[in-house]
Amino acid sequence: MPVVVRTLETGSEAAWDRFVEAMPAGTFFHRAGWATVIETAFRHAAHYAFTERDGAITGVLPLVRVKTLLFGDSLISNPFCVYGGPLAVDAESEAALIAHAEALLVRTGASALEFRGRVAMPEADGWVDGPDLYVTFRKPIEADHDRNMKAIPRKQRAMVRKGIQNGLTSVANRDVMALHRIYAESVRNLGTPVFSRRYFQILMDVFGDNADIVTILDADAPIASVMNFYFRDEVLPYYGGGAAAARGRAGNDFLYWETMRRAADRAARMFDFGRSKLGTGSYSFKHNWGFEPAKLHYRFRLKPGEAIPDHNPLNPKYRLFIAGWKRLPLPVANILGPFIVRGVG
Repeated sequence: MPVVVRTLETGSEAAWDRFVEAMPAGTFFHRAGWATVIETAFRHAAHYAFTERDGAITGVLPLVRVKTLLFGDSLISNPFCVYGGPLAVDAESEAALIAHAEALLVRTGASALEFRGRVAMPEADGWVDGPDLYVTFRKPIEADHDRNMKAIPRKQRAMVRKGIQNGLTSVANRDVMALHRIYAESVRNLGTPVFSRRYFQILMDVFGDNADIVTILDADAPIASVMNFYFRDEVLPYYGGGAAAARGRAGNDFLYWETMRRAADRAARMFDFGRSKLGTGSYSFKHNWGFEPAKLHYRFRLKPGEAIPDHNPLNPKYRLFIAGWKRLPLPVANILGPFIVRGVG
């Protein structure tokens, strides 16, 4: 029977997520809950679509229109996420989802359509590959903590042990407030606008037991924290940061060890360190853990006359903005940041 394209509606989320979990190429960022998160937190229009054959889902496409005055108008699968793109059981279903997205690009008048893939997508007329800018870091972990510790390269392992010797401890909970305080300071210091605390709370509410927050304590003082997502047997540390005190106490190093240790205890066997830009401190930090980079494949369909959007902080045109943002008082940065970052996607 032919495939039919349908839009995600209330009541279809469970079937959508069962399909994603069953697909080897499925990711946490294909989950239906992201539509609720993005619409609620950022007021962007979600256009989640799936294909169906004889009553069974055969493909899904998480797709959102991100339109702001500062950053333009794009359709992205999936914004605020590192992975996305069509996920289908066969070529017919995938082609139907792509055609649906291309038609939406024309109908909305958006400047670009972007698919974010962890694997290379088939060549297609009218599509262009994004620049080699992003990589991801993924590595298997084991149930045995000693084996996981020994798998960390010697210099990085010494930093983790330094955190242990400093008497640092960790807690795993849902304390968005503690995370946001640390995260806001950390990204301000990097010159990056911060997400709202409300966004973090929405993520925790929507994804429930599939998300938690690991926070590192120096005595009773929180010095580093990260929000983690759990999908099948994977853990994905996603939004994290460290206070100024964390560096001298090896707090950031201990943070990711504790995330790995706790995840192993809940049967995670893959540690997804997430996306980094080539040539950045984040890239070097993850590589020091013994993780090898894997190229991310981002592909674009552009409106005639338009160029690939370039909103990343390495773009020279943002240099003065970043330098100025680093000098903002933290309360001011926390007020202005959420209005700006909602358009970056």
